[in-house]
Amino acid sequence: MLGNLIFSLRATMPIFLMMVLGYYLKKIKWLDEQTTKTLNNLVFRVFLPALLFMDLAKQDFGAIWDTSFVLFCLVATLLSIVISAGLSLLCKDRTDRGEFIQASYRSAAATLGIAFMTNIYDNAAMVALMIIGSVPIYNTVAVLVLSLTSPESTAEKNTVVLMKKTLKNIATNPIILGILVGLIWSVAKLPQPPIMEKSITYLGNIASPMALIALGASFEFSDVRKKLDAILLVNFSKLFLYCMLFLPVAIWLGYRDEKLVAALIMLGSATTSSSFIMAKNMGHKGTLSSCAVMTTTLLSSFSLTLWLFVLKSLGYI
Repeated sequence: MLGNLIFSLRATMPIFLMMVLGYYLKKIKWLDEQTTKTLNNLVFRVFLPALLFMDLAKQDFGAIWDTSFVLFCLVATLLSIVISAGLSLLCKDRTDRGEFIQASYRSAAATLGIAFMTNIYDNAAMVALMIIGSVPIYNTVAVLVLSLTSPESTAEKNTVVLMKKTLKNIATNPIILGILVGLIWSVAKLPQPPIMEKSITYLGNIASPMALIALGASFEFSDVRKKLDAILLVNFSKLFLYCMLFLPVAIWLGYRDEKLVAALIMLGSATTSSSFIMAKNMGHKGTLSSCAVMTTTLLSSFSLTLWLFVLKSLGYI
């Protein structure tokens, strides 16, 4: 148990501490609102797409492909989104519903997933399959939901105009484009010249710390009190509800070890920091998103330890 706790803390606490650093830099006025906005824009348009391309383009999916597992990840993600949409109706503030839906289902699958899997099994192959089954849906649905629930969209009366704007947001979303190009690059087995590979690696490595610092700089503790009910519901959904619903299904389907841990990461890891970046860049305030990322990141250190301990004790991993 102690070993699992230490392992989880090693994976999650550096992420939480980077957000604390961003908050501190804002408090000492090294970061102001305009600078933070610029950082968010850079992360959204450049660094996160590079990170996703970097993670996907170098995977040999032919050697590890498992159609049933990818379909499980896809279906579980879609059902999680439907449940999140239903739970969002409990939000007192209607303007929070889009952020609530995204924060409830969207996991830090790439960043935390790779860290967890390499720590436990010394490879992240199953995370790559999980990413294919879940991350494209994460991002596509997030763009759709955030577009339809943004202040600008809710004020839009013309349905045709609104749908055109939404489809344009999906087609031009930098994160979705990064995923598509990465998948195409991997399937086509295109080479990466050393200069290109090194440059993209530099950009990708900047993404997570920069996103977390910007997130921390945008965080206000006073906002937590205002949205405490929604934040608590997000944490319960993200860290416990979907694990309780879908991990038994994964076990029944025969998934063990790497596949089961990959499923656990998808279902029960913290809300990804890119959810805040996307919310801010699509006209939302981002308050609920930032609170969800910070609280789920801290609490997932303990909830994931609990899930790992249960699965290990039952002999499934």
